[in-house]
Amino acid sequence: MADGVAAGGATAGGAARPRTGSAGASCDSGCAGEPGKKAGRPRADAVRNRERIIDAAREMAVEHGAEVSIDEIARRAGVGNATVYRHFHDRSALVRETVRSVMDRTAERAEEALGLSGAFDALCVFAHGAVEDHAGAMCGMLSANADEAEREHPDLRAARTRLEAGVAALMGRARESGELRPDVGAGDLMLVISQLARPLPGCTAALNDRYVHRHLQLFLEGLRAPARTPLPGSAATLEALRTS
Repeated sequence: MADGVAAGGATAGGAARPRTGSAGASCDSGCAGEPGKKAGRPRADAVRNRERIIDAAREMAVEHGAEVSIDEIARRAGVGNATVYRHFHDRSALVRETVRSVMDRTAERAEEALGLSGAFDALCVFAHGAVEDHAGAMCGMLSANADEAEREHPDLRAARTRLEAGVAALMGRARESGELRPDVGAGDLMLVISQLARPLPGCTAALNDRYVHRHLQLFLEGLRAPARTPLPGSAATLEALRTS
């Protein structure tokens, strides 16, 4: 989404968003602004719609980049614009929730992989799962406002911290077992996963998905110890990637 977390409540064409409740409040139950209805547990259909909207935002960002419009996301999700704004009071709220959900999903993969036997095999299982989450496509959604977004929304920082801890634990375990070459960092792995998950210009997402696991495995084989040749430069850290 072109405006990232700084975006306001207008659609891509500049029109004002539908008024669906009080400003600054999202409605999981789908009933914001309706008199006589008490807030409570979200209805099952409202939960499904929310999940469809988030999934659509992630998919569209992968296929078309961060500039994708609310109209396109709503069409992909099979809902109207008003439904999107009932769940997310503006564009930035949808961006944040999409990014957070992807980080949480990828962090869960890392935590599950830590329970597998074989340290390097577990790292590979995580990497192949993470590339399907298309975390790299989310980077452009927060853009340069990522630090500000994390300050204002601690859940984003918590999700990132959880993900980074899981990846570091997986790589540390593989390194201690002697299966992972010592001159690579967590940033090296996540950078490649992000790059592979984003289709090249002119390449469809479907075509990219056909080859992504093959190319990822080529990279992973290069991480195995013992290393045949030294790597140029220094290992990439997650902090360096975040602040560069």
